Amino acid sequence: MTARRRPPFAVLSVFVASVQVVGTFFAAHRFGTAPTWQAVALLLAGPGLLLLRRRAPGPMVAGIGAVTALYVLAGFPWGPFPFSLAVGLVLALAAGKRWWAWGTGAGIALLFFMLATRQEFMTRAWFVIIWLIVVLLVGELARMAKDRRIEFRRAAVERAKHHRDEERLVLARDIHDVVAHSLSMINVQASVALHLSRKDGDTTALVEAMENIKAGSKEALDEVREVLAVLRQDAPRVPSQRLEQLAELVQRVRGANLEIGFQPPRLPPPVWVDGRIENTIYRVVQESLTNAVRHAKAGRVGVLVDLTEQGARVTVQDDGIGIGASDEGNGLGGMRERVASRGGTLEITTASAPTGSPGRPGTKINVWIPAPPQQPEPKERGKP
Repeated sequence: MTARRRPPFAVLSVFVASVQVVGTFFAAHRFGTAPTWQAVALLLAGPGLLLLRRRAPGPMVAGIGAVTALYVLAGFPWGPFPFSLAVGLVLALAAGKRWWAWGTGAGIALLFFMLATRQEFMTRAWFVIIWLIVVLLVGELARMAKDRRIEFRRAAVERAKHHRDEERLVLARDIHDVVAHSLSMINVQASVALHLSRKDGDTTALVEAMENIKAGSKEALDEVREVLAVLRQDAPRVPSQRLEQLAELVQRVRGANLEIGFQPPRLPPPVWVDGRIENTIYRVVQESLTNAVRHAKAGRVGVLVDLTEQGARVTVQDDGIGIGASDEGNGLGGMRERVASRGGTLEITTASAPTGSPGRPGTKINVWIPAPPQQPEPKERGKP
């Protein structure tokens, strides 16, 4: 994106100087007079001070006020000589130099109030005082508009940063889930294959274990490539894990010498279950099975996925050693974050379960994701 080019720095000063000098010459010509070189010098001094509007906006407006006061006290011809003062007041207020601007305005107003005691200056003096009030109010509006723009840009930057952080967090969870699950399955299958290779005549089970390793590694590679494509911005981040893939996931883990009882969800799912909800459910089941294989040392696992119009419930229960007092790792933490981002809750129970073996408490993971509240349908015109 190309940056917007700003006009040259001195353009404003040249424009203001042209208005003041030319306008004052025309005004003086109408009354049969002409500005002296001292008057022209003061008419150019105000616009010249505008060059300080970025470095020192406060002293700039005070200097322009002093030049304007000198011009009036010297009795030079009237005209658009306060134009630089008006511009300076607005710029100073927009820069946040309120004390400088209001102080300068008050000083000029006091000068013209004193001059108002002279009959010939009465109308002009009150006109300038009212004009100063209007200019200061315009400057305050410009300052508030600038503050709103700055706040809007700051909020936009914060939103963009928050969005990027969320995207990185989602990608980190996906990479963890894919790599941890797939490598766990490959490790278990490799152990099975190694054990079978030492036995004579059991080539069928050995081939099955090797095929499971091949299938698991291929799936992991495909999912990692998908995540990396998002990092390279080659593809949008669209969840690809669907409820239909749960049966394949369970079957793949079953090959790791783990007995799994799986109660699949009702398909097609309710209307409120979108792709992100399906992805969350899939990742919860995947991470739960990964933990059952890697940490729980379980022999049996029960998986239940129930979808209703009120919400989605996922229950994974194993007969392993239980979570005990150990801290939750990245997997469980990421699972909690996934569920919480969908407005759901996750509960882990370490008490004895019906499927547990004697002396093994087992672990039960219960996830509930409520359906979003339904929006009332708009009523047709003419119907109560």
